[in-house]
Amino acid sequence: MAERAALEELVKLQGERVRGLKQQKASAELIEEEVAKLLKLKAQLGPDESKQKFVLKTPKGTRDYSPRQMAVREKVFDVIIHCFKRHGAEVIDTPVFELKDFDIAGNFDPMIPDAECLKIMCEILSSLQIGDFLVKVNDRRILDGMFAICGVSDSKFRTICSSVDKLDKVSWEEVKNEMVGEKGLAPEVADRIGDYVQQHGGVSLVEQLLQDPKLSQNKQALEGLGDLKLLFEYLTLFGIDDKISFDLSLARGLDYYTGVIYEAVLLQTPAQAGEEPLGVGSVAAGGRYDGLVGMFDPKGRKVPCVGLSIGVERIFSIVEQRLEALEEKVRTTETQVLVASAQKKLLEERLKLVSELWDAGIKAELLYKKNPKLLNQLQYCEEAGIPLVAIIGEQELKDGVIKLRSVTSREEVDVRREDLVEEIKRRTGQPLCIC
Repeated sequence: MAERAALEELVKLQGERVRGLKQQKASAELIEEEVAKLLKLKAQLGPDESKQKFVLKTPKGTRDYSPRQMAVREKVFDVIIHCFKRHGAEVIDTPVFELKDFDIAGNFDPMIPDAECLKIMCEILSSLQIGDFLVKVNDRRILDGMFAICGVSDSKFRTICSSVDKLDKVSWEEVKNEMVGEKGLAPEVADRIGDYVQQHGGVSLVEQLLQDPKLSQNKQALEGLGDLKLLFEYLTLFGIDDKISFDLSLARGLDYYTGVIYEAVLLQTPAQAGEEPLGVGSVAAGGRYDGLVGMFDPKGRKVPCVGLSIGVERIFSIVEQRLEALEEKVRTTETQVLVASAQKKLLEERLKLVSELWDAGIKAELLYKKNPKLLNQLQYCEEAGIPLVAIIGEQELKDGVIKLRSVTSREEVDVRREDLVEEIKRRTGQPLCIC
């Protein structure tokens, strides 16, 4: 236990170093080096032989956000962390990235953890309800093999990768012009690459490429295609194969990826019938990085890893924009009911009632004014997203009832005071008291 606590402290310190470098806008190479050290520490938190899942959790924070923005962030984080925990993740509370990361470290049979990572990604994006999405998948070994048979030299591999990765944003002609005109690639080599990278589809494309007379002769590509075929079998069992596209243009730039890579994009509705949906931006990504941790192990032990990252800042922006467009209210509090008064000089009655509700486990509040106007109290509920108002008036006190108002429908009903707690719990979905 002491050793584990020490490791967790090292993870925390290294995470702080990474964040500091990002804030200082350090070089990408230095940041990647420190990220690699962090991943090594994360992998050491559990033995290689057992299943180890973990997530680095960015604190919800109190940076200069409005109550509405904070509420959106709380909801997004809650969805993500709930999904990670449902898949057995150990949450490490440490300020590391502006992304939410889920990783599985250990030696396992091919493609099972990779498929689970894709399942998690789809669960999160579906739960957030931010729109239709597509997860593009490829394999670094297929890219290596494809570039080799097309005639790309090892020295040009990385720079040609970065060009190909732009195909989701610009046309093939623009990508080709960059590779030939700016990076010195032979036009015929670029044309051979174009024959491959403009293809995308499902398992049928994998099977087609397994029969490709050139690609099937490359050992690396053949291994990658075999694993992708197995991956699609698992994705079908998980019920998400319709959300996945094998895309040969996906070439994520980080050198430490060794196998499957993937990226989720939101889809834009086609302008005209018959057109394919357009990707409007990446909201999650990840892949397999089997060799990274071993590079920093003095004994050279290999720790296979696969993981994913959720782009929370982009998701925050999307959710906020859609809520504004729909003019939807966002709850900025968990309060279930506001105790209000219809006339003056009822502060004591409000205090007594709110105390009764607190004692009964109801999340309640009241305005800190002796004689607040009823309209101001109702407006406060609408702005904060409080669903119910318990209104006390002189007539209600005489009749032994409380007027319970729904903020959204504005419907009001008289509820006997002794039944108020049960009625609020019924309306808010809380368990009723069994006496």
